[in-house]
Amino acid sequence: MYKKISKAVLTAASLMAIFSLSSCSDKKDNTDENEDKKPMVKLASATEENVADILTLTASVEADKVNNISSAAPNRIKEILVDEGMMVSKGQKLVVLDDINTDSYQLQVDNARANLRNIEINYNRALELFKIGGGTKQQVDQMELQLVNARNALASAERTLRNARENTVLVSPVSGVVTARNYDPGDMTGALPILTVGTISPVKAIFNVNESDFSKVYKGEKANLRLEAYGDTDFTGTITMISPTVDPNSRTFGVELTVPNPDNKILPGMFGRVVLNLGEALKAMVPDKAVEKQRGSGNHYVYIYKDGKIKLSFVELGRRIGDKYVIESGVTPGESVVISEKSKLADGIDVEIMK
Repeated sequence: MYKKISKAVLTAASLMAIFSLSSCSDKKDNTDENEDKKPMVKLASATEENVADILTLTASVEADKVNNISSAAPNRIKEILVDEGMMVSKGQKLVVLDDINTDSYQLQVDNARANLRNIEINYNRALELFKIGGGTKQQVDQMELQLVNARNALASAERTLRNARENTVLVSPVSGVVTARNYDPGDMTGALPILTVGTISPVKAIFNVNESDFSKVYKGEKANLRLEAYGDTDFTGTITMISPTVDPNSRTFGVELTVPNPDNKILPGMFGRVVLNLGEALKAMVPDKAVEKQRGSGNHYVYIYKDGKIKLSFVELGRRIGDKYVIESGVTPGESVVISEKSKLADGIDVEIMK
């Protein structure tokens, strides 16, 4: 009895082992089959096309000319009649300073004028006496010298008074916008100007170009300025200055674009972009479906197909034209780029082409 039971158990165990091995074998075969399956991808060819060579660069707006409104001598500020950002006209009163010294300067003028009148009387008297033989030529010459000195003293006193008055009420020498205010009423004037007024018709857009683009930019060239404040509105200007030296830190050249501003819509400090049309050039182009953006960065890349394998290539994007991107670097015309199933791809893997 014992032998019969043992034999039955052994037979059942053997069958289970065979079934288990068979099952494992099937699973292994299925796993191997899945692992050997290559991603199927669609391809497109990178083309070479003649496109407008557009250069877009960040720019900031500055006043065309800057005037510093200051006092000729240290003085206390009584009033500041304008604030930063306000438009002002030529000759407009801007600042009133303490006039404590004006009265004393006026007194000096009055004294100099009275002294001149007295010397003029004495000179005329000495001249008349000399004509009738009652005086000497030396006396006349001495009085004439005193007369000249008195006239000079009056002119000096009047100039001092005029300067004092000019430095009591400060006016704007130009029409423009107040770009800086450095003091408040009650402050003593110091090294900084009280106000800064900039002319804004025209204005200057300041931007930088790389060494590789330096030869393409020239004085007199037209360019458009687009400002964040005005959306896609273009303001056309002319390049009026190109720095003759390169910035050693950024390896760029400073450029000034002078832009007419008859309506005073463009103000110093505004941010925008200068758009330069550098003519036409042959550029590599790929479908927009081929381009991916790397997570956590501003880098872009494409997958290039060659000899059954995938290569990841980082690219420098140019403009988007329709459903294609201009590629400045990273892809050569004629190369095949992947436009499907990119989420399944990695650098160096084997793929099959979708028919």
